[in-house]
Amino acid sequence: MRKFLCVLMVLACGLVSRGDEADWLPIEKQVAEITRSQEITVVHFWAPWCSNCASELANGGWSSFVEGNPKVRFVFVTTWHTADGRGLLERNGLGKQRNFQLLLHPNGSRNSADMVKTFMGLPVTWIPATWVFRDGKLRYALNFGEVRFAMLQQMVDDTSRSW
Repeated sequence: MRKFLCVLMVLACGLVSRGDEADWLPIEKQVAEITRSQEITVVHFWAPWCSNCASELANGGWSSFVEGNPKVRFVFVTTWHTADGRGLLERNGLGKQRNFQLLLHPNGSRNSADMVKTFMGLPVTWIPATWVFRDGKLRYALNFGEVRFAMLQQMVDDTSRSW
């Protein structure tokens, strides 16, 4: 049953229109290029002011996960904020890993009328949000709240397998 639901989720993700790449911001094009790789890429949207994001960082959450998956590339996109939050990440052991990259979305507004609502043509409805890509295709998307690392590990493991 679990495998069926996972396949259904992947199929649904594949049906989402990614929009016209010509209209994307440079940061969206940069992340799209990164995710086209054959390696698994986890794209994580977060903000330094977000309590759910802070909960994920606590107790080595993200730092342990990144270090435990050296073959996976991690791209953190700071959004809905005007600074990238590098200091907060570093205080939580994240940012110096070779497989980690931090980007700042140029629209840092938290005003609901202005905030980022799409990225690479896909909806950004909440932060934190975590997406898993391989070969330029979105394989999994967790769009509402904190990630559970055991579940994310299963998604990364499933993404590494041949379908």
